Amino acid sequence: MHTPSPLPDQAVLHYGDGEYVVMKPGKFVICAVSGKHIPLEALRYWNPTAQEAYAGPEEATARWKAQNQR
Repeated sequence: MHTPSPLPDQAVLHYGDGEYVVMKPGKFVICAVSGKHIPLEALRYWNPTAQEAYAGPEEATARWKAQNQR
């Protein structure tokens, strides 16, 4: 799987349980569901297993549902 190059001012993070580590400084990350830019100071939702950020609870829930369908 190819990871696209970050946009200018896009941060690169490593998501952990309850915290993240900034690998490349920037002002925002991109929501894995909506594609919205999320300012780092507003980032509250992410998945450490998938290494994805989400703009809000709706996006996080939608991704969880999609990944856990049986």
